[in-house]
Amino acid sequence: MYKPTIAVVGRPNVGKSTLFNRIIGERKAIVEDTPGVTRDRLYADGEWLNHEFNVIDTGGIEIKDEPFQEQIKMQAEIAILEADVILMIVNGREGVTSDDMHVARILQRSKKPTVLLVNKIDNFEMRNEIYDFYQLGLGDPFPVSGSHGLGLGDALDAAVGHFKNIEAEVEADDSIRVSLIGRPNVGKSSLINAILNEERVIVSDIAGTTRDAIDTEYTFEDEAYTLIDTAGMRKRGKVYEATEKYSVLRATRAIERSDVVVIVLNGEEGIREQDKRVAGLAHEAGRAIVIVVNKWDAVEKDDKTMKNFEDDIRNEFQFLDYAPITFLSAKTKSRLTTLFPLIKMVNDSHKKRVQSSTLNEVIVDSVSMNPTPTDKGGHRLNIFYATQVSVAPPTFVMFVNDTELMHFSYRRYLENQLRRAFDFTGTPIHIISRKRN
Repeated sequence: MYKPTIAVVGRPNVGKSTLFNRIIGERKAIVEDTPGVTRDRLYADGEWLNHEFNVIDTGGIEIKDEPFQEQIKMQAEIAILEADVILMIVNGREGVTSDDMHVARILQRSKKPTVLLVNKIDNFEMRNEIYDFYQLGLGDPFPVSGSHGLGLGDALDAAVGHFKNIEAEVEADDSIRVSLIGRPNVGKSSLINAILNEERVIVSDIAGTTRDAIDTEYTFEDEAYTLIDTAGMRKRGKVYEATEKYSVLRATRAIERSDVVVIVLNGEEGIREQDKRVAGLAHEAGRAIVIVVNKWDAVEKDDKTMKNFEDDIRNEFQFLDYAPITFLSAKTKSRLTTLFPLIKMVNDSHKKRVQSSTLNEVIVDSVSMNPTPTDKGGHRLNIFYATQVSVAPPTFVMFVNDTELMHFSYRRYLENQLRRAFDFTGTPIHIISRKRN
């Protein structure tokens, strides 16, 4: 399900980070120790009135060696590109400043839904301080106190009120949404251009070349696709990309909008640590995955080169053992025709549903071939019944006598048996054990 994104924007020292922490809940960890996923103060999860959403703290976006005004502008523009709804924060104790006006003009031109929060209104008597902020032209200002948590609920009500239109627009899109992710200079934009057979997005040999995010419609064998390029942004006159956490933010946002994620590797350079980090984002998000080794034309090859590279991928990406691999060249378009059949296949796997009767037959056969484990006291795991509860990714609930007896190794065995029986190529599958009442 698509999660909208709220960006927290404003000049320095207006309390963006304090409000950011209030929105996500201070009890939530700012950095999560989830394998393959690292989230810092730039990006976190929030929830309000049963709406789940992402939150961007633009105070964490640093553009070094740029004038003060330019930094503010860049942070606002990053938020505009990535956010569905924007929270603009101003300081109620200082009144309207020229920097506030500067940010407001940028937000007005963006046409993105914007909610204005006047921070540091710590008591009722100070509410008269908010009226000057109408001149920003962003609608009714909401008086809030980040330090005390006052008034934030009304502002969040207004923010999530915009989600209905956003979610309806996304749900109306029935194309297969495909994002191309990978570290800089692996050839993501070149690959999109090769697919489209035109120079739709900017390509450069400079790692991290930035440009506007582009969603491109494409049809292959009567199937509609939306290609999502995650390589970055173009800014007038100068490149501003590449703090690593910002590239991770863009990849994460694209993954959440995707049905299928194409992980692009550079065949010339081999596998790098950042490749594994980016791939981990897609795996943890539960998306269907295809691994592409690009620039294969530039690799000196013999009859074992492809097999050796594939073995390296399987060794380095053990958590993606279900993902198919293809080798191609965006530059020469060699083997380009192998890509979309794989995308279609893994998307079908991702949305596959299995009948409960057939599922339970496979579970019974699997247990007969490899009996369930026992604990030290001789108590054996019993699997009474299994059913599929959702797709994208396929998720199965198994009702058992004791969830503690469902060891990781046996869960892995059952996953492999399900893959073998139902061909879940390219998609993670989740197995949840529940104690039968």
